[in-house]
Amino acid sequence: MGNSALKSHLEMSQKTGVFQLTGRGLQEFPEELQRLTSNLRTLDLSDNKLESLPPFIGNFAQLRSLTLNSNRLGGLPTEIGNLKKLETLSLSTNRIQQLPPTLDHLKALRTLILAGNRISEFPKGLGGLRQLDLLDLSRNQIQSVPSYVSELQAIEINLNQNQISVVAEEVSGCPRLKVLRVEENCLDLSSIPLSILSQSHVSLFSVEGNLFEVKNLRDLDGYDKYMERFTANRKKFA
Repeated sequence: MGNSALKSHLEMSQKTGVFQLTGRGLQEFPEELQRLTSNLRTLDLSDNKLESLPPFIGNFAQLRSLTLNSNRLGGLPTEIGNLKKLETLSLSTNRIQQLPPTLDHLKALRTLILAGNRISEFPKGLGGLRQLDLLDLSRNQIQSVPSYVSELQAIEINLNQNQISVVAEEVSGCPRLKVLRVEENCLDLSSIPLSILSQSHVSLFSVEGNLFEVKNLRDLDGYDKYMERFTANRKKFA
């Protein structure tokens, strides 16, 4: 991209607070964006070839939405935790294996999308994200849903297309969880904690494509209670 075109984008962004530069083959995060640290609210650099983010990413004090889908990111700098107003962080289809511990400093975060990365262990330390509505970890390499998931405040957790064979009972203790998606994993019927059906707030438990037929869920204790929640939720949005 030529300097004149970038300059034009920057000038427009100073007025709108939005900078979008997708599918341009960028290999490095544009240093020129540092001019916008005080007013940029939305940044989208999807479909490029970025392998890393610079430490100054943490200087965008007004940033609400950061979208970096379909790049080559292997991780995130610790400075990402400085984005106190960030509400949406979308990082699907990258090469991320781990998240920095500072991610739980994003107290305003509502949507965290990490689909299609190389995450093999359910990320720790997300319990501090008290405003989190959606956590998307689909299309990764996660093998189990651990007990510390109970700390999450998410309303929806998407774990479709992983390698999950174990789900901890503590998942049923998630205080706000309404939607749990574990389609196309390695679960058998005995791996389903009965407490998710009988004691949780989950009203949509999506389990298609595992090692059992979905209709066999009906034989588990607590299924009737789950169906009461499922039906009530459908009526609410009918």
